[in-house]
Amino acid sequence: MSKILNEKVEMVEKLSESIYKMRINSEYIAENAKPGQFVNIKCCEGINALLRRPISICNVDKLKKTVDIVFQIKGIGTEYLSKKSKGDKLDLIGPLGNPFTILEEYKNIAVVGGGIGIFPLLYLLNEVKDAKKSAFLGFRSKNFVVLKDEFKKACDGVIISTDDGSEDYKGLITEPLEEEIKNNKFDIIYTCGPTPMIKKVVDIANKNNIKCQVSLEQRMGCGIGACLVCACKTKSDDGWKYSHVCKDGPVFWSDEVIFDD
Repeated sequence: MSKILNEKVEMVEKLSESIYKMRINSEYIAENAKPGQFVNIKCCEGINALLRRPISICNVDKLKKTVDIVFQIKGIGTEYLSKKSKGDKLDLIGPLGNPFTILEEYKNIAVVGGGIGIFPLLYLLNEVKDAKKSAFLGFRSKNFVVLKDEFKKACDGVIISTDDGSEDYKGLITEPLEEEIKNNKFDIIYTCGPTPMIKKVVDIANKNNIKCQVSLEQRMGCGIGACLVCACKTKSDDGWKYSHVCKDGPVFWSDEVIFDD
């Protein structure tokens, strides 16, 4: 169950030109959050940023009762959020959304993330136990590569791609994924990032008969399913229906989602 909370900021760290990591003291979220869920944050007082901003939970430390989020400045709301300091209070709702499915039978897993879509996948990797874990992470350029050391610590192997070749593999991250699957068939693939990348990952999973879960990135209004801002098409008995990414997702099984061409 989610709660409206007023929590203290523990730390704010600039990871790159526009990407920030924030650590929040929150016993309730640390105790109840699951990988794939998010928090909905009020970024400032007044009317400058009326809507809350949904941000994925990147990691949790239950012993220290802290929650990490990582976000990119994309507008006035996240810009306000980046200016928070240690000791500031934060109005947030969480944990929200449906999480990833983690089962003991998944002994060989892969995560595929693109850009800011990598953040919820780190929490997933840290929570998965007794499995071989591989990460495929795609970025625009070297300047946007973040959390590389954290991912290397969380899994057995990390492959990074950049669009311009400024770090590691040049090209789409789905290309090394396809190559790896030829000799290493995963039990499940978890993916989050830009829709074209997700669609390609789903196609690869389908071709190789691999289970796949997707975490969709959508602009959200309320974060609880009361508005229609984050509607997406999913399959139903009548063909298709609109689901809410915030309430019915953000995590879906790949065969549930209808990706428009």
